[in-house]
Amino acid sequence: MDIRQLRYFIAIAESPSLSVAASMLGVAQPSLSQNVVRMEEELGVRLVERSPRGTVLTDDGTLLLKHARTVCAAFANCLDEMQEAGGALRGKVGFGMPPSVSMVLAVPLAETVRVEFPDLRLQAIEAMSGHIKTWIEDGTVDIGFIYDLAKADHFRTTHVLNERLFLFSAPDAWPLDTPPGTPVRLRDLQKLELILPSPSHGLRKTIENYAQPRGVQLNVTIEMDAMTQIKELVARGSGHTIFAPAAAHDFVARRELVKAPICDPDMVRPVYLATNPTRKSSRACRAIAQVTLDVSRDLVQRDIWEGVFET
Repeated sequence: MDIRQLRYFIAIAESPSLSVAASMLGVAQPSLSQNVVRMEEELGVRLVERSPRGTVLTDDGTLLLKHARTVCAAFANCLDEMQEAGGALRGKVGFGMPPSVSMVLAVPLAETVRVEFPDLRLQAIEAMSGHIKTWIEDGTVDIGFIYDLAKADHFRTTHVLNERLFLFSAPDAWPLDTPPGTPVRLRDLQKLELILPSPSHGLRKTIENYAQPRGVQLNVTIEMDAMTQIKELVARGSGHTIFAPAAAHDFVARRELVKAPICDPDMVRPVYLATNPTRKSSRACRAIAQVTLDVSRDLVQRDIWEGVFET
């Protein structure tokens, strides 16, 4: 058994399914399944139980997970200390990005890191903000973007920018008398058929936190926790949605969607860059954090990432 197998097993244990774990690791799902089989054969125990809802650890699997985390953490610390001593910026930095951030930041950040730090490997993982908080906590990623500090007030955070939320619609299905681009009052959204994420999603919580105290009852006709599918539905005229502009930058650029800022009040969402202060931050991670701020500032200045830069 080697360190790679242990890392694979940790990813399987901490992911909702084998397919998610395989995507996060960048390996084929059959290879991941075979990895578990080989470990079970070597140890002579059953490590996971498989079901249509995913994988569940057995008691033996839970015990192995505890030791695997210890071994992998010790190995990572060893590498970090050697790299620090050698003065070289090498290794991998895991970066958790919500889909709307990834839409505008992932490509320019990856290109910048490749040019400025050719020995670093940036592993960008796209997930909901809530999952990213968990991954920062358990060390699955070294750094990540989150939208709120609930259950994350112990993280080391940098308030990067504030994103204003907009109403989006298909151009030929614009629902208001005022033209796209003109601010839309929050209370005027009540009469619209909206397509939004489910109540557990961070964006939906932000929207409801503005609407409910003001007595605004939103008419949510479709709930879907898939940003691309929401944009497709709205572009087809099946409803309207509320996003930060970064989330729909691609559809707006292709003129498949139009937008207008929400006002009275302005609907704003903060964006934080977060790390776990209880885990040692490598020079590589700190370098990635600084480059991220630099690239983010440039994107905001060029109106690619719409928001007010804070840092």
